[in-house]
Amino acid sequence: MKLLQVPTMELDQRIKQEIEENPALEEGSDELEDEFDNQDDTEENDTDDEFDLSDYIDDDIADYKTYANNQSKDDEERVIPLSGEQSFQEKLSEQLHLLDLNETEFIIADILIGNLDESGYLNRDLEALVDDLAFSMNVITSEQEVKSILGLIQTFDPAGVGARSLQECLLLQINRKQDGDISRFTAKKILEDFFEEFTKKHYDKIALKLEIEDKDLKDAIDEILRLNPKPGGSLRESAKNQLQITPDFVINETEGRLELSLNSRNAPSLKVSREYESMLRSYSEGAKTTKSDKEAVSFVRQKLDGAKWFIDAIKQRQQTLLLTMNAIMNYQFAYFLSGDEAKLRPMILKDIADIVNLDISTISRVSNSKYVQTNFGIYPLKYFFSESLSTDSGEEVSTREVKKILSEAINSESKKIPLTDEKLMDLLNEKGYNIARRTVAKYREQLNFPVARMRKEL
Repeated sequence: MKLLQVPTMELDQRIKQEIEENPALEEGSDELEDEFDNQDDTEENDTDDEFDLSDYIDDDIADYKTYANNQSKDDEERVIPLSGEQSFQEKLSEQLHLLDLNETEFIIADILIGNLDESGYLNRDLEALVDDLAFSMNVITSEQEVKSILGLIQTFDPAGVGARSLQECLLLQINRKQDGDISRFTAKKILEDFFEEFTKKHYDKIALKLEIEDKDLKDAIDEILRLNPKPGGSLRESAKNQLQITPDFVINETEGRLELSLNSRNAPSLKVSREYESMLRSYSEGAKTTKSDKEAVSFVRQKLDGAKWFIDAIKQRQQTLLLTMNAIMNYQFAYFLSGDEAKLRPMILKDIADIVNLDISTISRVSNSKYVQTNFGIYPLKYFFSESLSTDSGEEVSTREVKKILSEAINSESKKIPLTDEKLMDLLNEKGYNIARRTVAKYREQLNFPVARMRKEL
């Protein structure tokens, strides 16, 4: 599973490292006829220390390697600017592996990381995650245990990640800065006890209740404004950077048909070393009476095992990637044909996991770290996942569709009279979306729009 999470651009380095550490693994295809095909695979006088040579020298050795896939070298390989060499989920996963957790705790943490949005927030209720873990992963846990594991994730870098609200996100960051500085202490007090007044810019009330001077209040507010409301970053912001990520998949549309291909870097050509196979053959035909002979056999056997395991792992990675992406492509077929965001269907990790018969955690790993190139741009797989919302007609639509309408409404509003959450709710209800005001507020916060009062301009 660790290979599954490795980004395409890092896979080359991972393979080079494996080849350097294991001389029985080589790059390149093996088109020569196996010189051992017509030879006996075992010796009659095997001792207890010996082995079945056929386990190490395959009758059909040509099948025991990987091939570059269906992209030719002449195919254009596009890249998209993104921030950093790793997604923040991948960085969190690295930090997760440094903790001493049992299997259940690790699964819970992995699911929590997989449910963080691009800004680093957890937008799902803990109770719903408990149900998901029980139903899909057969992991029986409690809301308190999930909350405890979430607390561990909230200690990871970047500070503020894993928060369930803007207030919690800012508090997680300011708590790490408590060093005796009075401005930071006051900032923490404001976020803890006067967050609503802060969001409404009721600074006079805050100063009065805290009994502080205007200058002290300004210093504390400046501390808060220096915090990062989106610790996970966003694709739109990171597009300003020049570091590049190559898409893992390519989807092309031809006359109403979709064609999926795996980036050739995800399908390297690897093979088991013939030299090591020959070496193993020589040792197997000898008497192996000395200790050094037996140690040599053990060493060669270990390296061949490692090479075959790595090739199998690469193959499994390719199969899992293609299987998952193919299911996503078919599930969101209408979108990949048109590029119309309104045609994205509600889709959660469990939907794809059920289709491909894999664990939700596996789908989560793929969707968190992989990208697909389409006719309409390059997207992280996580972009295509969203929950559902019912319309007046009973139709289930993606919450992403609702958020798009919400975003367009706020972007086009009069800044002198911005739309309140209640008016945004009325607008969506008029369009046939059954949605409550508190849900509108939740989606607005997820889109990183402040309340109407904060959007008002003089």
